[in-house]
Amino acid sequence: MNRRRFITHVAVGASTASLWTAKSYAAVQGANNKLRIGVIGCGGMANEHMNALMKMKESDNIDIIAVCDIYKKRLDAAAAKTGGKPYTKYQDVLSQKDIDYVLIATPEHWHHQMALDALAAGKHVYVEKPMTHSIEQAKEVVDRVKKSGLKLQVGVQGMSDESYEVANQHIKQGTLGKVVMAQIDYSRNYSGDFWAGPIDEDAKPGVNLDWDAWLGPAPKRPWDPRRYFQWRRYWDYSGGIATDLFIHRVTRILKAVALTFPEYVVATGGKFNYVNSVAEIPDTFNILSDYPGGPTVVLISSMANDTPIDHVIRGNKATLEFTRTGFVITPQEASREDRINPSGAAKPEAIKYEKKGAEDVTLHHRNLQAAIRKGDALKCDAELAYQGVVVTMMGVQSFRTRKYLKWDAAGQKAVAV
Repeated sequence: MNRRRFITHVAVGASTASLWTAKSYAAVQGANNKLRIGVIGCGGMANEHMNALMKMKESDNIDIIAVCDIYKKRLDAAAAKTGGKPYTKYQDVLSQKDIDYVLIATPEHWHHQMALDALAAGKHVYVEKPMTHSIEQAKEVVDRVKKSGLKLQVGVQGMSDESYEVANQHIKQGTLGKVVMAQIDYSRNYSGDFWAGPIDEDAKPGVNLDWDAWLGPAPKRPWDPRRYFQWRRYWDYSGGIATDLFIHRVTRILKAVALTFPEYVVATGGKFNYVNSVAEIPDTFNILSDYPGGPTVVLISSMANDTPIDHVIRGNKATLEFTRTGFVITPQEASREDRINPSGAAKPEAIKYEKKGAEDVTLHHRNLQAAIRKGDALKCDAELAYQGVVVTMMGVQSFRTRKYLKWDAAGQKAVAV
């Protein structure tokens, strides 16, 4: 897209058209050019990002020049940490012509609109997972990214572990044979209520916190500090286990097996242990998803028991197990028929792979920076993120409606069977 077409597109189709300038649209040329970053949302996860980015400031030639939050206490702390200019409205961050990319580290219900506005303002984007709070929103972001020519990285940091790409090479080569099943979990064990983080008594709506701005596109509700500080527990702002935890796990399977969209999805679970919790989301949650022609992908989680299961991809010839250091491919034992009528062929050796990357915020930002500067491929682009949103949000919809869902590929939507 040339500059004239870009100007026309933004002026006609984007509500924030007046925010961008030619300089903010201009691509960064050369690895030595400084990248300037704006941070939108200054809570817990954002601080992990800011800590990493501050350590990268000199080595990677980057700088955080703007920070934004609707809670003044968090905003002031972020400004002191980074030296970035503080803003209470994210639109004011997007209007800064010298910002090259923005980090969106807000609750899920804001990801969609902020990502669209950032793209319309000519900014590259790093948005925390999940990319959006619904399937329809994810599809819109994918379309907008394609039209903009800008880079959008989604914060599934595990994709900066290259072992999933290497696993895909083995699967393509037929090392596992026909892949029929994959299983993976993400469980925790809370002694008290789950995901019930501390509530800061300093937060005072109308004094130092803009509650209406935080709610934004979510349903309007009276101030409730639990909804603000423990937002992952409420459907208005989060998909719970599915979009906060499973999105990390299922994206790895999608990458390794080269899956796209499921054919059928069903979810089970409930609030089995923390029965008196005010949380709306379940503490135990499982998703089964069938992909066309296989495999079945099994996602398991409990907030009351963190005993892990093996993270494996099963084929008819071998099993690939992901470990802390990479993965191991173990050939299947001989079948009963082969034992009765041995062919004489030697059993294949196990294959071990030691990973070089990691699930790491620093590596994930470096990947985005290399994509902006040199055109490198993104580790978790909008398309892969969309596929992750589809399966996890189909799981949420299945659980909440207690229905078995089918993916309508033509309409790009989930329908009850």
